[in-house]
Amino acid sequence: MSNTVIVGTQWGDEGKGKIVDMLAQQAGAIVRFQGGNNAGHTLVVAGEQCILHLIPSGVLHPGKKCLIGNGVVLDPEVFLKEIDGLDAKGIDVSPERMTISKKAQIIMSYHRMMDNCRESVKSDDSKIGTTGRGIGPCYEDKMNRVGIRAADLADPELLRTKIVDALQEKNVLFKNLFNVEPLDPEEVYQHILPVAERIKPFLGDVSSVIQDVNKDGGMVLFEGAQGIQLDIDHGTYPFVTSSNTVAGNAAAGAGCGPRSLNRIIGILKAYTTRVGSGPFATELFDNVGETLQKNGHEFGATTGRKRRCGWLDMVIIRETARLCDLTEFALTKLDVLSGLDEIKICVAYKYRGEEVAYPPQEQNGMAHVEPVYESMPGWSEDITTARSYDDLPEAAQNYIARIEELSEVKVAIVSVGPDRAETIVR
Repeated sequence: MSNTVIVGTQWGDEGKGKIVDMLAQQAGAIVRFQGGNNAGHTLVVAGEQCILHLIPSGVLHPGKKCLIGNGVVLDPEVFLKEIDGLDAKGIDVSPERMTISKKAQIIMSYHRMMDNCRESVKSDDSKIGTTGRGIGPCYEDKMNRVGIRAADLADPELLRTKIVDALQEKNVLFKNLFNVEPLDPEEVYQHILPVAERIKPFLGDVSSVIQDVNKDGGMVLFEGAQGIQLDIDHGTYPFVTSSNTVAGNAAAGAGCGPRSLNRIIGILKAYTTRVGSGPFATELFDNVGETLQKNGHEFGATTGRKRRCGWLDMVIIRETARLCDLTEFALTKLDVLSGLDEIKICVAYKYRGEEVAYPPQEQNGMAHVEPVYESMPGWSEDITTARSYDDLPEAAQNYIARIEELSEVKVAIVSVGPDRAETIVR
């Protein structure tokens, strides 16, 4: 079977968790390849909700290998909390089926502290809207080649040395720049030791597991976090995350070659949402925006923050399609649009006196675009019971067809509700 990559086509929160959960039934292994616990995937199975932040969404399927790749920054305490929560529900999360790459970077308490200190001293206009989970500072240490890797948790002396070295510089910043109490390296070390003991059984070689699954004829499902417009290089910089969210990073972040990536599914919400700061061309500040927010239950799974809502923006979707070489879309939350008399689609931007089909490449260029809209008739029918494409109202089918025309990517999966069963596969 073809290895499959799942990416978010917008600013995250598109419903990737549900689609990963659905496709995991066919997979031999599911691997997270970037990001950290600043992402949250909400799954609904038989009416029961489950929110995951680090553990791959395929964990709800017995017997599936769940992997955390080297491109992830792992908060070990959050990981163990998720493990304990799933275990309490009777879900197997033993080291026999769960593997953390020894090369994954570890989020420490000083990363979270640095994250919050930096955001607290910024003006409202310059705040990124970070979740405060320590993601950015951890990636910084990785790039500075001073980060703590998961394998270091099994080497107490190396772990202690790295903590001491890291806090030499960070404590100067805490004390003299942010005016907060410096951290005691020994206290940090003693706190992480029992956590490290519980993490050690999960450490392994993720690249080998992927290789073995493929050799046995199995499919590997690569699960991304956030969305393409939050990519550190290609997103709305500087209002982005700290890793590459594009599909190509699945290979680097999981430990395999690019020829291993065969099928690339972009998860596309039927409208657009964004959490935190940054430009948002189609954002709505009227009753329609409130309706989308309310009916879509648009609150961040990680932070609980209300999501900003707007019309579908096909300009950023075209950008995602070309950056990720999408083979198909999974369209989610189509049911949220039910009841609207008119639905708008942003088909282009006006930027510096010209009409453009792709986002401007300059920093903050997106803050100076004007959306160009097309209007389409809405539908009033409840579509949550639709189980085939023909069950959908004609207006909903026309909306899907227009998305395909504007993006030149087919819509292969349509989600009409949050539950696993509320899905149409074309």
